Amino acid sequence: MIRRLKKNPPLIVCLSFFALILLGAILLNLPAASANGESIGFLNAFFTSTSASCVTGLIVTNTATQWTAFGKCVIIILIQIGGLGTMVFLSLIAMVLNKKIGISERRIIREQTNADTSKGIIRLVIYIIKFSLIVELIGAILLSTKFIPDFGLKKGILFSLFHSISAFCNAGFDIIGNSLSNYVSDFTVNIVISLLIIFGGLGFTVFIDIYKKRKFKNLTLHSKIVVSITAILILVGAIAFFLIEHNSPSMEGLSLKGKILSSLFMSVTSRTAGFNTIDIGKMQEGSLIVTIMLMFIGASPASTGGGIKTTTFGVLLFSTISVLRGNEDTEIFHKTISRDALLKSLCIFSLGSGIIILASLVITIIEHGQFLYIDILYEIVSAFGTVGTSRGITGNLSSFSKVILIVLMYLGRVGAATLGIGILNRKTKKHTRYSEGKIIVG
Repeated sequence: MIRRLKKNPPLIVCLSFFALILLGAILLNLPAASANGESIGFLNAFFTSTSASCVTGLIVTNTATQWTAFGKCVIIILIQIGGLGTMVFLSLIAMVLNKKIGISERRIIREQTNADTSKGIIRLVIYIIKFSLIVELIGAILLSTKFIPDFGLKKGILFSLFHSISAFCNAGFDIIGNSLSNYVSDFTVNIVISLLIIFGGLGFTVFIDIYKKRKFKNLTLHSKIVVSITAILILVGAIAFFLIEHNSPSMEGLSLKGKILSSLFMSVTSRTAGFNTIDIGKMQEGSLIVTIMLMFIGASPASTGGGIKTTTFGVLLFSTISVLRGNEDTEIFHKTISRDALLKSLCIFSLGSGIIILASLVITIIEHGQFLYIDILYEIVSAFGTVGTSRGITGNLSSFSKVILIVLMYLGRVGAATLGIGILNRKTKKHTRYSEGKIIVG
C-alpha cells in the first residue's frame, strides 16, 4: 500500500493534510486547550483544526477568548504547517535529522509546490522556508511598533508574531478579539498586513523569478499573469468597495483616509486572507457580491492562499477575449496558451462552481430558511476559497452544515482537481482517439 501511495503524489498530499487536521483536532479537543477547562467538543475542534490547517480563518468561537496559550500555539503551528505545505514541513524535519530525501518524496514535494521539475526541489524547499521565516519576522517587527505600545512588551511581541504568521499564510485568525477593527485607520497595520497577505498569495516560484529576473518584461509567462491579475483584482476591488461602501453604515464615521485604507484592505484580504477592519455584517449587497467573486478567484498557485487561482482566472479571461476576437489560439503577452492549460482551467472552474452551487443548495435546505441565501453563499465561498471572512453565521450553523464547510475548506486547500486526480488516478492511459464530431455552441 505504501508503494502504491508513493506512486500517487496527489493522493499523498491530500492524505497528509487530513492527518494534520486530525492531529490538530485531537489536541484542540483537550480540556487544556480551552480557557474554561472543558473540551470544546470534537466537531468544533475538528472544524477549528481544519480552518487553521487549510489557512481559512472561519471560527465557531472567538479565538481570543476560547483558547488557552496551548490552544493558540496549536492553532498557529497548524497555520504555519498548512501555509507552507505539509510535505515542505516534513522535508524540513528530514533535513534537520540529516535523512536522505528519496525520488518518491521529491515527486510528492513537487506536486505540492507545483514545481515544473524535481530537479532542484530541495533548494526550492530551503528557499520557501527561509523566505517565509524572513518575511514573517520582518512583518512581526513592523507590527510590534503598534502592538507593543497597545498591549505591552510580552503580549505585543506575541501578538505581532501570531498575526504576522496568520497574515503571510493567508489564514485570517486573530487573537485580538475583533479582527483588526481597532486599526481601521492605522496606516502601518493596514499596509503591513496587506503586504504580508500579498506576498503569501503570489506564490514562492513567482518570487524566485522576480528575484532572478528583476524586470517585468523578463519574467516567465506564469509570473507575468500572476502579477498582472493580482494587481488588477486589488485595484478593481478597492475601487468597487470604496464606491459602494463610502457612504454606508460599514464606514460610518471614518475619515477619507480611513475609507481609502479600509477599501484597499478589504480588496486584499477578501481574496484569501480573512481579516477585516470594517463590520462585514453592515456591508451592502453589492460589496458582498464583489467579495464573493474575489474569494472564488483567490490567490496564486504554489502560494499560501486558496481559490481557483489567479492563473486559472487569467487563462479563462484571455481565452474568452481571444474567442471574441476570432482568434484560434489563446494568446497572453505574445505567448500561446497550451490546450492542456486551458482544459485544466475549465476543469478547475467547473468543479469549483459545481461544488459551491451544490453546497449552497444543501445548506439552504438543511437550515430551513434561518439565514439569507446571500449569507449562506458568502459562507460557502469563504470556506472553499480558504478566506475566512464571515457574516457571523458560522457558530449558529447546524452540525451537518459545519461538516459541509469542513469538506469545503479541505477541498479548497488541497484542490478539488488534485483530490479527484489522486482518487481516480489510472495506471494506464487511454490512447484511442475517435473522429471529430460537430456540435453547435451558444
